[in-house]
Amino acid sequence: MKLGVVFPQTEIGADPGAVKEYAQAAESLGYDHLLAYDHVLGADAGHYPNWGGAYRLEDQFHEPFVLFGYLAGLTKRIGLTTGIIILPQRQTVLVAKQAAEVDVLTGGRLRLGIGIGWNHVEYEALGENFRDRGRRSEEQIALLRELWTKEVIDFKGKWHRVTHAGLNPLPAQRPIPIWFGGGSEQVLRRIGTIGDGWIATTRNTGLNDSFRDRIETIRQHAREAGRDPAAIGVEGPIQAAEGSPDDWAGYLAQWKSYGATHVTFNTMNAGFTSPEQHIDAIRRFKEAVS
Repeated sequence: MKLGVVFPQTEIGADPGAVKEYAQAAESLGYDHLLAYDHVLGADAGHYPNWGGAYRLEDQFHEPFVLFGYLAGLTKRIGLTTGIIILPQRQTVLVAKQAAEVDVLTGGRLRLGIGIGWNHVEYEALGENFRDRGRRSEEQIALLRELWTKEVIDFKGKWHRVTHAGLNPLPAQRPIPIWFGGGSEQVLRRIGTIGDGWIATTRNTGLNDSFRDRIETIRQHAREAGRDPAAIGVEGPIQAAEGSPDDWAGYLAQWKSYGATHVTFNTMNAGFTSPEQHIDAIRRFKEAVS
């Protein structure tokens, strides 16, 4: 099982030195990957009286592709994962270019986690359609893989047209792995039929055997599509805010029993007020599960 950390997006601050220190600490501790969340804009909740989103204007987010370009020059081994890029609110060809560049600069260390998001304010600001985002994402994935594996493509879909053009340079991985966030029936079907893996979300207290059932649903969709279910990865989270180091080790064992291939430790929302406290937490997690 591969172990990762969630980059503490909303709590790390804007000091590039702190970002560097955290990423290098995660790598030196032997973590396999660093996962970063994505939001381009934060909504002013004062303008939206019924705002129920998890994040708002006050929550800071580093842009994942730019962040990973920075970390490419500061790390040597650790994998970099978007968890998740909100794909349908972005231009597909530009995502393909940015992801390929990160993959080149890191020597093939990128894993692209994607999802369709929930924030209609971002979709409006970025000029993309919120209502068809799920269906459109399937075509986006097909186009991404074409662009990452062929020097020249001629692609014509419902939402995209690329006429005899291609990326240069191509990524180191051809194609870059695409994992899905979310947990709806439609998402589980997409993972089984076209995905490389699932990035699950839950609190520690919400971890139960329903995840075993969802993983089996993914595998069943894979079998029906003629794919190898064992080739589809599963990543589960463990929250630092809930439980002791002994509890964390128990949650890791639980994820392993469900068939997870990756587990990522999240130190956000645990009351930490400095990068050093986040680093100390990922050190304690590593000691607890080693």
